[in-house]
Amino acid sequence: MPTPLLLEMCVESLASAVAAELGGAHRVELCSDLAVEGVTPSASLIEEVRRQISIPLHILIRPRPGDFSYSPSEFEQMKNDIRRAKEVGVNGVVFGILDSTSRVDVARTQALVELARPLSVTFHRAFDVCGNLEEAFRNVLQTGADRILTSGGARTAEEGSAVLARLVKLAEGRVGILACGTIRQANVRRIIEATSVREVHASLLEQSKARADADALHETEQDNLALRPETVKRFLKAAKL
Repeated sequence: MPTPLLLEMCVESLASAVAAELGGAHRVELCSDLAVEGVTPSASLIEEVRRQISIPLHILIRPRPGDFSYSPSEFEQMKNDIRRAKEVGVNGVVFGILDSTSRVDVARTQALVELARPLSVTFHRAFDVCGNLEEAFRNVLQTGADRILTSGGARTAEEGSAVLARLVKLAEGRVGILACGTIRQANVRRIIEATSVREVHASLLEQSKARADADALHETEQDNLALRPETVKRFLKAAKL
């Protein structure tokens, strides 16, 4: 019998985290500032989300936007953020460190993995920046991370489906492949069938009120975008869960 599909919702607010759980999501990844692909959320937001939801909660550990090659002080900040996340009672952390040549920084990533235990660890989309994804895959295995968040190195999961399928075969259960990249109700089933992934990551934010101008898409989640439980339910139904 195939492993049930797991849906991780990426959110940046308490309201969306609650909506994710109400809609049937299996896990939440919490971050701030999705407009720049996310940074570490505030301690107060982490604590409040942890109080309000019961499903597993993973926290993005990313000290700033931009590249994934971090200075010594940024590395120390990441360590401190992991320690604080553990104190609050989260279930997992999400991070990735590359070296100056855009290869996985095995030593420093492994140090963070060891610090994070017993929490679950996801190596995030820094993976997709690496030039050689099979080499990057082997390097992530060395770090001891539990899963890789990836679109197969492409802009979207659909475009990266062939690579995602290859990564699933390479993984052989040693590490999870968490597919991401514009996964929606309309394409989730195709992506699952094409890749055999058993974990998917999505945001599914929608406009929370009618706006007449195109600038609406540049508003913050709190101002203009929201996750609705009904959207999550429709997504899961489309995945035939």
